[in-house]
This record gives sequence, structure tokens and C-alpha cells, in this order.
Amino acid sequence: MRDHPREPRHTGADSPPAVWTGRATNRTQWVLAAAGAACLALGIQLAVSSTWTSGIAPLLMSVIGCMAAGLLMLFGTLAFVNVAVRVDGDALEVRCGHMGLPRRRILLTHVVGAEFAPRVTPRQWGGWGYRWRPEQGTAVVVRRGEGLVLRLGDGRTFTVTVDDAEAGVRFIRDRLHLPATGAPAGA
Repeated sequence: MRDHPREPRHTGADSPPAVWTGRATNRTQWVLAAAGAACLALGIQLAVSSTWTSGIAPLLMSVIGCMAAGLLMLFGTLAFVNVAVRVDGDALEVRCGHMGLPRRRILLTHVVGAEFAPRVTPRQWGGWGYRWRPEQGTAVVVRRGEGLVLRLGDGRTFTVTVDDAEAGVRFIRDRLHLPATGAPAGA
């Protein structure tokens, strides 16, 4: 005689979750942000305690150059330290960084397929950040690892690196009533 473990009963009150969320973080970006802060601090230090006797133009160029490079590095890297993905019944929304910018919202009515990518690397996309490549589509890459790939109705793709991307793909396929292969139903 076999002993079968008791499985929980599913009642009508149990319904699938209405929202799926995922996140990904890249701690390496903090090192680059620190380098940007150091450039910014150097620019401020040059402006405040300058003893340059060679003229104002070289000093001004150094201060502006250090501050511009520092601000670009600081804000450019902090925008892609993390990514948050939210999928509800209507759309997939991607928010980058602590302020949620840049942001992308894709209506699920525009999605024809969803696939799990086990390994997405910055090298595939030309680096970290919000990327576009004509032969690949658009991506938000904050770290290497698993990702979620959406095939859109206009033939383009959108990829985002996010933890537990496989669960996100299942959630989107359930919402769109797609088979597990990712091909549109009836194709």
C-alpha cells in the first residue's frame, strides 16, 4: 500500500496572484558611482582651494571637466544600480535606479510571446544600462544572469535582467494564455 502525501485543496477563494514583481541589483555599479563622486569632489576641491598661477582658463577647464565627468559617472551609474519589474493584468513596467528613471511600460496587449533567458550578459548588449541593438531589440541590463524576453507584436523584443525571471515568464504566459513554449496560441 502506498502512502500519498495529502495535497492542499484549491478552493474558489484561492486565486492566482494579480501582480508579479521582480528585482535585480548590481553592486559593482556602486564602485563606479564612488569614482564619479571622487571626480566631483576633485572638481570642487580645485575650485575652492586653487593656487594655480597659469591663468583662469586652465583652472576653469579642469574644474568644469572634473565636475562634468563626476556628475555623468555618478548619475549614469546610480540610474542602473537596480531595476524593478512589475507585471499586472494590463502591463509590464520597468523602473531603473532609486528614482525609477528611466521607466518603460509595455502593455500586455502588445506582447505576443515571453521567454526565459538563462544567461544575459552586458557583453551581449554592449554594456550595462538601457540598451538598443538593431538586430536584438531593446534591453535593460543591470547585471549578468537570468532575464525575461518579451516578443512584441511589431516584431521587436524587450529584454530585462531580473531575479526569478522564469516565474515572471510563467506569470505573463498565464495572463496571455500562451502555451509553455512561448508561441502564440493557435500558431
